[in-house]
Amino acid sequence: MRQLQTKGYSNIVTRTHAELDLTNQQAVRAFFELEKPEYVLLAAAKVGGIHANNTYPAEFIHENLAIQTNVIHQSYLSGVKRLLFLGSSCIYPRDCPQPIKEEYLLTGPLEPTNRPYALAKIAGIEMCWSYNRQYGTQYLAVMPTNLYGPGDNYDLENSHVIPALIRKFHDAKTHKVPVVAIWGTGNPLREFLFSEDMAEACIYLMESQRANVKLMFNDISPPLINIGFGKDLSIRELAELVKKVIGYEGDLVFDTTKPDGTKRKLTDISLIRSLGWQPKTMLEDGLSKAYKNFLELRSV
Repeated sequence: MRQLQTKGYSNIVTRTHAELDLTNQQAVRAFFELEKPEYVLLAAAKVGGIHANNTYPAEFIHENLAIQTNVIHQSYLSGVKRLLFLGSSCIYPRDCPQPIKEEYLLTGPLEPTNRPYALAKIAGIEMCWSYNRQYGTQYLAVMPTNLYGPGDNYDLENSHVIPALIRKFHDAKTHKVPVVAIWGTGNPLREFLFSEDMAEACIYLMESQRANVKLMFNDISPPLINIGFGKDLSIRELAELVKKVIGYEGDLVFDTTKPDGTKRKLTDISLIRSLGWQPKTMLEDGLSKAYKNFLELRSV
């Protein structure tokens, strides 16, 4: 929304979850008939961590299949010019070669803990491709890497690693706590993309009339594009960088009794670079902006 407004778009049509239940076919049809949108960015999904995915697998596969089926089909019926469907890194096999190329989709077993969610997202990618092939639509599916930035969730119980580290180091600095504990060994490698860059990439793909973007709409391969930073760093290096940005002067300890998770998850962004886009925000600059936003949220 911020990026669209910055670029001068004003005729932006949105609905909150309370205003429109995307799992309701009739409600989605009525929305499209009323608003007749020309471009659709489908970011809505039922999401959650390992515990939620394990506890509610039926809800995860049913709600996500319903959301994307209703929106993609009604977009076709309404003559939408271009649609962007957001996927998830869990669409790729659990033991993927690194960095992860788009062509690795469906080449191996998925991570069992979130397979219902992953399969729903894979179905969405396949649906976009199928409609392109049969109806000549221009529907893209993008796979974002780990995101961070303004408006993030800083709850220590269920936030992602960067907002959790920002919160931990800020609290430790404020209360003069001498040591901050980090989960795991600090050795796993992770990739992070500033959320504003991700939004810019999505809009770029929606706007672009370049021939090489239009080549994504073909019968040979799914219209799937990774959006990432293209480089990773260890959790230890990340923790040291967040510590520096926040100005915390205490020590770090790594709690090796806690799980590390996957050793590495790095996206190959050769394709989107070839389409004319690349990330702009270096990690330290992005962390500084994220921390500034965190302080603004705390002061409200």
